[in-house]
Amino acid sequence: MDCKGIERLLRPRSVAIVGASATPGALGASVLANLQRLGFGGDIHLINPNRAEINGRPCLKRIEDLPPGVDAAVLAIPRAGVLEAVTGLARREVGAAVIFSAGFAEGGEAGRAEQREITAIAATHGMLIEGPNCLGFVNHVDGVALTFVETSPAPLAGRPGIAIVSQSGAMACVLGTMLDSRKLGVSYSISTGNEAASGVEDFIEYLLGESQTPVIGLIVEQFRRPRHLLSLAQRAREVSKRLVLLHPGRSSAARESAATHTGALAGDYALMRAKVEAEGIVTVETLEELSDVLEIAVRTRAPSLPGAAIVAESGAFKALTLDLCEQVDLSLPKLEDANAPALRAAIPAFVPVSNPLDLTAQGLVDPDLYRRTLLALVADARVGAILLGVIQTDPATCERKFPAILQALRELQSAPLIVLAGLDEGAAVPAQYIEALHALGVPYFPSPERAIRAIARLSAGATRTPLGASIPVVLADSPLPSGVIPEYRTKDFLRPLGIPFPAGRLVRTLEEAIETVETLGYPVALKAQSAALSHKSDAGGVVLGLLDRDALASGWRKLHADLARHQPNLSIDGVLVEVMARPGLELIVGGRNDPDWGAVVLAGLGGVQAELWKDARLVLPGQSKASILATLNQLKCAPLLHGYRGSPPLDVPALIDLIACLGQVLDSNPSIRELDLNPVIAYPAGQGVMALDALMVIQRPEF
Repeated sequence: MDCKGIERLLRPRSVAIVGASATPGALGASVLANLQRLGFGGDIHLINPNRAEINGRPCLKRIEDLPPGVDAAVLAIPRAGVLEAVTGLARREVGAAVIFSAGFAEGGEAGRAEQREITAIAATHGMLIEGPNCLGFVNHVDGVALTFVETSPAPLAGRPGIAIVSQSGAMACVLGTMLDSRKLGVSYSISTGNEAASGVEDFIEYLLGESQTPVIGLIVEQFRRPRHLLSLAQRAREVSKRLVLLHPGRSSAARESAATHTGALAGDYALMRAKVEAEGIVTVETLEELSDVLEIAVRTRAPSLPGAAIVAESGAFKALTLDLCEQVDLSLPKLEDANAPALRAAIPAFVPVSNPLDLTAQGLVDPDLYRRTLLALVADARVGAILLGVIQTDPATCERKFPAILQALRELQSAPLIVLAGLDEGAAVPAQYIEALHALGVPYFPSPERAIRAIARLSAGATRTPLGASIPVVLADSPLPSGVIPEYRTKDFLRPLGIPFPAGRLVRTLEEAIETVETLGYPVALKAQSAALSHKSDAGGVVLGLLDRDALASGWRKLHADLARHQPNLSIDGVLVEVMARPGLELIVGGRNDPDWGAVVLAGLGGVQAELWKDARLVLPGQSKASILATLNQLKCAPLLHGYRGSPPLDVPALIDLIACLGQVLDSNPSIRELDLNPVIAYPAGQGVMALDALMVIQRPEF
């Protein structure tokens, strides 16, 4: 979208209020009061057919009476009149409109139809629409508030600003209140509502070019243009702006899968999170986390390393911290006497060097201890962030500790991210100390747990490297039809690409099976093949471990009898006779092409219990082999990959190659909706991996 339209909305020189009112509490009256309270200096046009003037300002009778080219209009009217009003505004070449009214796309088919008409009018006339079903916006940079929420002036006064872009107007207001209570500047607060003709992506794009907004907080339930969002995230990195996202819906049911385990495991939220985090967007899970991360992001710089050092004044708190850091995946570099000589020299001999570090109560008798400790940690190349947890108790204790801490912070040069947190929330801390910390760019938290969670969120991206380009995979096979592709055809499709499968052949009679096994050798497996048989074992369509001709014949009869009992009318393409693979660790490697987000690969503990244990991680096409290894190491079953209790290490490099190959296949073939290799057997180092089963779903676009 052309950012000029957003410029006319957010920084208008002229405003029209359709439905202006003199009644206190009425939407139109509230918008006018906000403009006056913030000192808006542009032209204000009031439209009310029943009033000649409001508060001394003249009223127009109709939209048709507006001068042409007004920058922005607010529709403070019931839904029934919105479509006609939007049409009239378009004729008067109004640049943008804010629609408060609800009952459109969220209100049934009639509302959806009207919203589609609004979208069409906006597209035809180049008019930007904010909403419908939104609360409007506030621009504290220029002093403009086109919202019915009572808004007071809050100029940035030289502070960097946080922009809020939220589909929920209520949550935008809540977050704004939270940030204001921390004396953080909010540059813009924008509610996008139903997004009939503008969305969060458009406002992000505009804000990336806005000079007073280094940090953008997002509350988004659905991205309507995910790939555009990902490109904006790349641009945000280039211009050193940080995007922090709260995405409600983490526990909602994933989009229904057509056939595969992968589709059930790689849910929408997990996929969205993997994609946005890979592009540098920081994700959080609660409003409190969002406000905490935004505070750190706007007050200080991003951590350059994932490792954090935690300094406190309690041995018990040290143990609690270790538990929490493991839970939130915050890396704590191991610090000890031998590898941290500067820290050893800085602290008393009776205090062991460790991370977290317990300074005991020594800071009361030796306040300079804080300075020496911080200087030593800042000089340590392994530390990207420092959390200083202080027992505050009362003003007298604070007076003993804080001046030394502040002096140390003033002396630090090129310091990493430093956060101070009180261990005793509710202690009476003199306000001047917190203000002094903020002046030095150091966030203050009343709770160390909150600080640790926020630091973990920001540190997660410290070593994340941008995705590389996925290598296209050229396919020699003819195009596959839409729908579920049975195992034997999926294997024929993938085998030339280097994915290893057991030797086998599709047969249609027992005689063909016997003839095939004479070449393959025993033991073998029999697997029924049909596009209507996604999970063969559930219907008795798999017989394993057949050791001789008699067992083969018996297994053939059993397979067909079981199929007839479970699915009497099932027609099969044939039976895949396949050599039994050696046992090993059963994994799942699969993938999907999401129509919005693109390709993703899933890897984890496999077999028939894959969905039960849900021990799986997502890998994106273009991830480096080192990054794929790091992802695999996050699995609960990761110790099994590297040798557990005397078992040999497995061929992890071969597994990584398989995952990378599958990512390339999916990225090169968007018509593959889902692809499932389950199980994949991992063998000891040097012996490779083997995919035993395969299933693919093709969905070609309809024209």
